[in-house]
Amino acid sequence: MNKKELGEIKKNFSEDSKYLTVNNVLSAFVDSEKNIKYKNVSSFVTLSQDESEQIMINLKKVLSGQLGKNLKEYQFPNEAYEDGRGQKVMYETLMSKFSDSETTDRFLDRIAEKMAYVSTYAVFAAHCTYSVFVKNKNDEMTDESEMNYNFIVTAISPVNTRFDGLVYDDESNSIIKKITADKIVELPSDGFLFPVFSDRTPDVNAVMYYAKNAKKPNASIVQDVLDCEFTLSSEGEKTVFKALINNVCGEELDYNIVTAVNEKINDFAAQRANETDIPMIDQKKLSSILWEAGVSQECLEKLPAVYEKTMENKPFTAYNLIEKKTTITTPSIKVNVGKDAVDKVRTQLVDGRRCIVIALDEAEVEINGIPANVEK
Repeated sequence: MNKKELGEIKKNFSEDSKYLTVNNVLSAFVDSEKNIKYKNVSSFVTLSQDESEQIMINLKKVLSGQLGKNLKEYQFPNEAYEDGRGQKVMYETLMSKFSDSETTDRFLDRIAEKMAYVSTYAVFAAHCTYSVFVKNKNDEMTDESEMNYNFIVTAISPVNTRFDGLVYDDESNSIIKKITADKIVELPSDGFLFPVFSDRTPDVNAVMYYAKNAKKPNASIVQDVLDCEFTLSSEGEKTVFKALINNVCGEELDYNIVTAVNEKINDFAAQRANETDIPMIDQKKLSSILWEAGVSQECLEKLPAVYEKTMENKPFTAYNLIEKKTTITTPSIKVNVGKDAVDKVRTQLVDGRRCIVIALDEAEVEINGIPANVEK
């Protein structure tokens, strides 16, 4: 599922879209002990406007974020279609459209039993039908329908108890303590879309997982609920990449090489920003980037073996490797360098001491917000 296909579904995922129909909706509440305290299946058209709007807000959130970061596609292994396994449960739920209570219970029980979660939460899931219309040469929808894409989108939303504490009371004209508590459903922290929309057709062999916090995805949803092989998070990819670069380049790494590598990855991603596929960096591309950044041929000869051992020849997602700012850290000093000032900083020996040297083009310098002079 590429950026263009995701964009098409996001654009039409609305009550106002003439191409999308939201059919049945499942709502449930699960407590911290994994007990399903409430569940309900309703036809979307029978919901009140307030309720339908709130459910749509939660479901839309599952389609938000960036592919490769918040949204990651996972392929089901072959055994996942066996009875009681993730893909089989998802497919049976898709076919039943939440109209069969036994199938719906299996779907909901699987989430409650297998998902690790730190609090109570709500589950919102909807069976939807998107009419896939033929596009003309200008990439515009026509009135000729190709097929229907039926899918399930599921949102996992944390439920937090809020005490309002001290409030102003109109009747007594005083400030009093409110002792009642409300359980508030927050925006979803996780979710998934099944099947994915690939080549503008449904692909039941893959599922799209959403994590609000791309750095801390819920691995139990991917591994235990969906039965897929969990891959590195965006933060995990960056950590592995840094270790790989250190193993390959070793003592050659300096300020210039590190910042040059980051700049070239950023340029590579920017050049492909308008492409439908996510920009990926494999071993061959990484070798080219390191060479252009100034890494020696001797170090580059280590890359194939290190890359295979570290990544099993799987590519990195370029977006996940980019540092938005350059940070120079020592045990007692931390310097943040903006992207437009990278070339004004260097590390070098001055009178035999290792130093961070910063060229000050601007006349004004502030320290802790106070104007300060530069010593002559």
